[in-house]
Amino acid sequence: MSTPTSAPAATAAPEASKTSNFLRQIIEHDLDKGTYASRRWAGSPGDAAHHAAGEPDPAKIRTRFPPEPNGYLHVGHAKSICINFGLARDYGGVCHLRFDDTNPEKEDQEYVNSIIDAVRWLGFDWSQPGNSQPYQASDYFGFMYRAAEALIEAGHAYVDEQTAEEMRANRGDFGKPGVDSPYRSRSPAENLARFRQMRDGALPDGAAVLRAKIDMASPNINLRDPAIYRIKHAEHHHTGNQWCIYPMYTFAHPIEDALEQITHSICTLEFEDQRPFYDWLLQRLIEGGLLAAPAPHQYEFARLNLTYVVTSKRKLAQLVNEGKVNGWDDPRMPTIVGLRRRGYTPESLQLFAERIGVTKSDSWIDYSTLEGCLRETLETTAHRGMVVLNPVKLVLTNWDEVMGAGHLEPCTLPALPHPPEGVASPLRHFQIGKEVWIEREDFAEVPPKGYKRLFPGNKVRLKGGYVIECTGCTKDANGHITEVLATVVPDTKSGTPGADSVKVKAAITWVGVSDGVQAEVRMYDRLFSDAQPDAGGKDFLQALNPNSLKVVTAIIEPSLAHAQPDAKFQFERHGYFVADRVDHALGKPVFNLAVGLKDSWG
Repeated sequence: MSTPTSAPAATAAPEASKTSNFLRQIIEHDLDKGTYASRRWAGSPGDAAHHAAGEPDPAKIRTRFPPEPNGYLHVGHAKSICINFGLARDYGGVCHLRFDDTNPEKEDQEYVNSIIDAVRWLGFDWSQPGNSQPYQASDYFGFMYRAAEALIEAGHAYVDEQTAEEMRANRGDFGKPGVDSPYRSRSPAENLARFRQMRDGALPDGAAVLRAKIDMASPNINLRDPAIYRIKHAEHHHTGNQWCIYPMYTFAHPIEDALEQITHSICTLEFEDQRPFYDWLLQRLIEGGLLAAPAPHQYEFARLNLTYVVTSKRKLAQLVNEGKVNGWDDPRMPTIVGLRRRGYTPESLQLFAERIGVTKSDSWIDYSTLEGCLRETLETTAHRGMVVLNPVKLVLTNWDEVMGAGHLEPCTLPALPHPPEGVASPLRHFQIGKEVWIEREDFAEVPPKGYKRLFPGNKVRLKGGYVIECTGCTKDANGHITEVLATVVPDTKSGTPGADSVKVKAAITWVGVSDGVQAEVRMYDRLFSDAQPDAGGKDFLQALNPNSLKVVTAIIEPSLAHAQPDAKFQFERHGYFVADRVDHALGKPVFNLAVGLKDSWG
């Protein structure tokens, strides 16, 4: 463990706009009391002696985000990232990005890279003076082994060679205390020799485990001599074949926190029952002089339960592996890469995390809350554009007579109708001619009651263009409408004197035949039609929404044809869309529906 120099960390004060919660109250209480004021920081993670040689910690608090690199992060992880990095930012601290890579069979460098990218994309940084790299649990394997030997020598751990079935049976249950292992009374010397045989590869997988020696009668089953090391002859993506024994997560996690001088170890409620072991382990290692005091403290909050979503990594992997979706970054997936490709912004996910808050009790958050946060962040930033998703041609039969044969009239509209204060909206440029594309639903031969768009004898405005009067339509032999017919009303072009002389009740969107561009538009909807697709043991695959993706060939106005991948737009009247960051290219535009203009689900 190297010792780079350290310098003061950021000291931003909490923003007044941040909503208080129990985590903020705990941190503020600790800062007021000076709970962690005596900590020292040697510039890198390390044991008690390492930090004793360092300076007073410049970070007022230290939090961490510790994902296991065994899959792509999802929206629940986004909440955790925002909480941990946000608290460190607001209270003059540092948040560590740490990979809990203690399970070599399920982890991969691909996931490591994706996690780094996701955290950075969300707008957070783990860099601190002297170190810009994430931490990883595997860097601490040497210390963890040393800690395990120290527990054995102190009589706090033993090697158990029962079968997995025997250990499970002897563990007891909530109504029955556990039974001591026949190996529990081995001497520290015997346990140490056997543990070293495990380390040296003399035993096969599953032949033995190292267990903490606590209390087989504890009402908390997690304290009934939990396993802390197991044998796995597997190559690790970071340490290779250096080790054939690996620490259990519940053993590694508190040690990682302590080596990194974490003050507030924040995790989800399923780890609440593990907290007594977390505290027991750290106290034993502090007593033995291996770790510095004060110890980190674990706090739990309710995980994110989002309707119409599954967040189990196993189930998400199943969707990918069985071809139910088109990869981890499919825009219907709740993964961060999927949300990003769908058009979600870092600001929208940060707003979502702030809005749903932090609590100790489980609850369900409606998916519409997430969608609402995206709308809010795009409303004043997404450039507008006109797009026809279901086109039918509109022919202005008197155009040549009124405007001149072949004439194309230039038109403009603001890209941002309501720009932020002090920002001037750029203009979109397009043309109107004899033929334009309109939405098929904007014409009705026999209009229903209250219909205000095109029907014979009715006038509407082509947005940004002229007032027109519908005269009828043409049909093919099967009665299918092939063209809508209308006449242009002279001297009614938007923005010109006298344009309002003819009153109409509706304005419709359109794209000129002369400069419109074909585009692939992917109309995404929720992946599941059940609000809780995997609750109560349900088969979540049975709840897949068969209409979660519809691909259409649309006509877009010319300004959209030059969009860069990942650029967001409001397709007027249709919703917010994003230029696909994978498939979109100049000459081959591809757009994804991010979210509709309003919540229309159900």
